[in-house]
Amino acid sequence: MSRRTKIALMGLASLMAGVTIAEAGWRPRPEEGSSATAESRFGNGSVSGPVRAGRTGYEVRLPGGTWVGCRRSCSETLRVETVDFWENDGRLVGAGTAANECGIFGCLDIHYPR
Repeated sequence: MSRRTKIALMGLASLMAGVTIAEAGWRPRPEEGSSATAESRFGNGSVSGPVRAGRTGYEVRLPGGTWVGCRRSCSETLRVETVDFWENDGRLVGAGTAANECGIFGCLDIHYPR
């Protein structure tokens, strides 16, 4: 094995040793009493709900008592499923779906000049 290959393998091994549990895809259980709070983007108020770890990932409880699986984040799922349920850009489809959630960079709105 050449010297360059050995150095490259040692560098790769040191990078792999630095991978944390969260980066590996395992999610720790939420702390006891964890909750998510969602605030409407359209002035419809805010809502909170408890968060739990389900079989397929985190779940948040809606005000009616139904547990819903968290999509991108529990607070965004709670917002879209409750206070902003009907805010879907005037379309008849997509109410309360992941298409109405903000992405990983937050809520980015694109406004075109008229």
